[in-house]
Amino acid sequence: MQYTAKQIHPARPLLRIPCAEDGAEIWELIRNCRPLDENSMYCNLLQCDHFADTCVLAELSGEVVGWISAYILPNEPDTLFIWQVAVAQKARGLGLGSKMLQTIIDRPQCEAVTKLQTTITEDNEASWALFGKFAKNQSCELDSQPYYTQSQHFQDRHDTENLVTIRLAERAALAA
Repeated sequence: MQYTAKQIHPARPLLRIPCAEDGAEIWELIRNCRPLDENSMYCNLLQCDHFADTCVLAELSGEVVGWISAYILPNEPDTLFIWQVAVAQKARGLGLGSKMLQTIIDRPQCEAVTKLQTTITEDNEASWALFGKFAKNQSCELDSQPYYTQSQHFQDRHDTENLVTIRLAERAALAA
């Protein structure tokens, strides 16, 4: 469901499907959300264009303040992989991360999704809190295990990324 700015109270973020024209602003948001890994502006543009239906952009008074990039795994159509979550400093504390995740999950394109996955480094407290809260709100458990390891995959240049899986129990029951 899309809303126009007039339908939303100005203090509430507008959540919408991104478009290619949003790529540069998203790139700038991510650059300002340290310690997030920066991708190229072209990558963010492609996400807004090719993966728009599984991504979400949040605006507050016309300014981009939140972003989630995600996609359905090509070989696992029941799995939504969350690539990156960014929330501007001025929009933190509004529960925006959880709202953006729920917005994506509720879209028709995610109807067959019964599992949400992401990767998180051990020291990323904000991401652990977000996905832990999301799992709790879904009455689901959060499982994690090392996935891309520091030595094997990153040549000791990046911390191990743990694969986090949230099985959406209600959806899985409906799919069965």
